[in-house]
Amino acid sequence: MPGVSETDNLRVVHRVVFPADKDLDVLPLYMDSGDIPNAPLGDDSAATTVTVLSTATALHPDDLLNRRSVRVRPGQRLSLGSYFNAFPAAYWRKWTTVSKVTLRVQTSGSGSLVVYRSNARGVTQRVESFRVAGEATNVHELSLGQFGDGGWYWFDLIADAEGMTLVSADWSVPDDRGQPGRLNIGVTTFNRSDYCNNTISAIAADPELREILNEMIVVDQGNEKVRDVAGHAQIAADMGEQLRIIDQPNLGGSGGFSRNMLETVKGGKADYVLLLDDDVMVETEGILRSATFADFCRVPTIVGGHMFDMFDRSVLHAYAESVNMWKFLWGPSGDLYHRHNLASQNLRATSWMHRRWDVDFNGWWMCLIPTSVIQEIGLSLPVFIKWDDAEYGLRAKAAGYPTVSMPGTAVWHVSWIDKDDSVDWQAYFHGRNRIVAGLIHSPYRKGGDLLRQSLATDVRHIFSMQYYAASARVMALRDVLSGPEHMHRTLGSRASELRAMKGKFPDSSMQMDPAAFPPPHRRKPLRKGQEPSAPKLYALGPWLAKTLLKQTAIPASELSAQNPEVAIAHQDSKWWRLSQLDSAVVSNADGTGASWYQRDAKKTRALLRESILLHMQLRKNWELLQKQYRDQLGQVTSVAAWEATIEEAAAESSTGK
Repeated sequence: MPGVSETDNLRVVHRVVFPADKDLDVLPLYMDSGDIPNAPLGDDSAATTVTVLSTATALHPDDLLNRRSVRVRPGQRLSLGSYFNAFPAAYWRKWTTVSKVTLRVQTSGSGSLVVYRSNARGVTQRVESFRVAGEATNVHELSLGQFGDGGWYWFDLIADAEGMTLVSADWSVPDDRGQPGRLNIGVTTFNRSDYCNNTISAIAADPELREILNEMIVVDQGNEKVRDVAGHAQIAADMGEQLRIIDQPNLGGSGGFSRNMLETVKGGKADYVLLLDDDVMVETEGILRSATFADFCRVPTIVGGHMFDMFDRSVLHAYAESVNMWKFLWGPSGDLYHRHNLASQNLRATSWMHRRWDVDFNGWWMCLIPTSVIQEIGLSLPVFIKWDDAEYGLRAKAAGYPTVSMPGTAVWHVSWIDKDDSVDWQAYFHGRNRIVAGLIHSPYRKGGDLLRQSLATDVRHIFSMQYYAASARVMALRDVLSGPEHMHRTLGSRASELRAMKGKFPDSSMQMDPAAFPPPHRRKPLRKGQEPSAPKLYALGPWLAKTLLKQTAIPASELSAQNPEVAIAHQDSKWWRLSQLDSAVVSNADGTGASWYQRDAKKTRALLRESILLHMQLRKNWELLQKQYRDQLGQVTSVAAWEATIEEAAAESSTGK
């Protein structure tokens, strides 16, 4: 049984680990070495500009001896006060029944072992220091009593002239619970077979994780099958009966993850299902920690992992997220921000990371859900993609089950910094699912500011000549008004219908060749030679009136249909700038192509009118719709409803409908 001692009744819950591939880009997440501050810097907002000596320059890859062992060279100081290896004491203090933790450190060679803790403000406090020599095992029992609002434990090693080696280290807690909980891992994939096989391979190679693993269920909804990837047969053989691949028509992320939940509930052998996106790289120790933490929680608890950027691997993209219930919009909790680079400013130097952050939900790039919670509150909303994770977290919270975004558990995921899916077919799901979730969970009359913000988003799309996105959002409003029954009914068809609409809109026609468009030509020069700027707040009313007149009453110039007025980089394509143009070539978010936006006053009038009328209907009928969506929530998210939808989709797929 992994991490369980028969003699001292302690269970290892957090092992010190190092990257198996010795990747220098991720070493700052595992350790710090050299002249790195052991206290917060003065200004966390300067995280991207502060320069400190990084682990990568201070530690040779050959010093990483194995997954759990590292060499500390003569005179060198190595700190385990890092994202993956410091112990997040405040989270254990708040959410579990544990009151103390035991640190065990095995070393060889001579030097010093120094134990530290921090408080919620990020102030470092030295706990105790020991001299070590030869083959040594140091055990320290530490209280969690002082970590009410935040704080971590960690230790540093300082080598003498002969150097020293960290053989292994771990953190244990008292355990009288018997067997650890059993875990299912659920992956939903759509044509990400290479990524998926890499994840399966990583899990297959971790014996401790596999000891608590009941099965890994891969719901394959694509036409590039996981089974067809070179090398899959050997990976599948390594996993044996712990791997199950289910082929299913494409029902989106919510359909795939609901299938994982459904199979876990029906199987009756797993205490948890951990949902994983398909386009991730995993730290398997984090998966093990998630399940272990859940075992000790006071009540059944959703345990989420953080997201690091797969293409900038030391950047923490998402840490703690909440829903602003007035605006009904998700985002970083409190005054947090996305994209903190731990290679530039480490854990010990980042005071906000020492506070305990409580959340409303965790993204389903990595999220553990207790089976008992699923049995009580149901499966995902049938929303295809977008808002399924946030809505589920809010639903669980309302039922008394918290979500914890747990430090030290994370995946590397393709971040959304180079995406703008709000202007393609996914605009429908952004708009519809936000309103549906608001109908179910908003505590405010008429949804607070949700409908005003939704209308403002439509106006921005329309004024930006993004008629495809605006049309998709208008379709979303109609569907919301039709009632909750439409969600299961359209789950397998709406995405393909939206994609089929693309040909009707020039703004959705992406060209990869830079020479695909005529050269830009302006009918009139820029006013005073300057590009338009954002309207000032005091002048916003007159500016909007003038812009509305231009957009709806003045036809676009004939020249703008022959040549775009300007080529605009994606980061410059602000709605207030696009609204002043008759046409423009606009780059997409990842830089692979561009589209030719062309203003059409007739389309503008029609879309504005329909969006305004539909928002007025939503506001008028809010209470009635709210009752419908709330009353039918249990049925819509039930195992029976999902089984019927999955069976119907499979039947239609087999007949080629």
